[in-house]
Amino acid sequence: MSKKVAIVAGGGQNLGEHLCYRLAREDYKVIVADINKENAETVANDINKEEKAEALGVFVDVTDEKSVKDMVNKTTETFGRVDLLVYNAGVARSTKITDFELADWNSMMNVNLTGYFLCAREVSHVMIEQEEGSIIQINSKSGKVGSKHNAGYSSSKFGGVGLTQSLALDLAEHGVRVNSVMPGNLLESPMFQSLIPSYAKKLNIREDEVEQVYMDKVPMKRGCSYEDVANAVVFYASDQASYMTGQSINVTGGQVMH
Repeated sequence: MSKKVAIVAGGGQNLGEHLCYRLAREDYKVIVADINKENAETVANDINKEEKAEALGVFVDVTDEKSVKDMVNKTTETFGRVDLLVYNAGVARSTKITDFELADWNSMMNVNLTGYFLCAREVSHVMIEQEEGSIIQINSKSGKVGSKHNAGYSSSKFGGVGLTQSLALDLAEHGVRVNSVMPGNLLESPMFQSLIPSYAKKLNIREDEVEQVYMDKVPMKRGCSYEDVANAVVFYASDQASYMTGQSINVTGGQVMH
């Protein structure tokens, strides 16, 4: 049996890069798709060498319809099919609503929500023809509970949950499953680190105290790791989760439970 094929949108660095490596180890052929083509190609080349796997780096601007179509076409031309889409592209800006710029709002909606819609729509054509496939959005606990000074990010992530459920209903009859993974605070990620100054201001504490505050909010008393997220992705993409679709799965150490 030929290996399954995965697209990781936003796969060129950080969590996305980790997911690409993990999927390669799980015997997937991997399309590393990113707006930074050089990053995508570097990750793919490293996977080819280090994991003895098949990976290809491609450019994608998830907010551009033609670019997304080109990414999916490149995947099918190269590997013949698409078994898994992991939508990991995302941006975050944090500020109080009174100072929230429309440009920042639009950016988060375009990347976090519209990009997910476009990528899911395009791979759905391929998966419907195959009569099987899995779509997984990397969402956030901010898609389950509102987040102070994060109106744009949280709104885009709540929208992602609704999109996931709607896609699941559209695609169930075709054997295609759609789920969202909701990580807690990825404390080591550049996205979280970039928000530390605004979080320190929000909490009226020093920047070097921010991480501990966020760990203390978690019943399991630690942040979410890239591997925690990868474990959930691998499970929900597998046949072991064949009866699960339309779900928003918390990976939050008990911080969010609904």
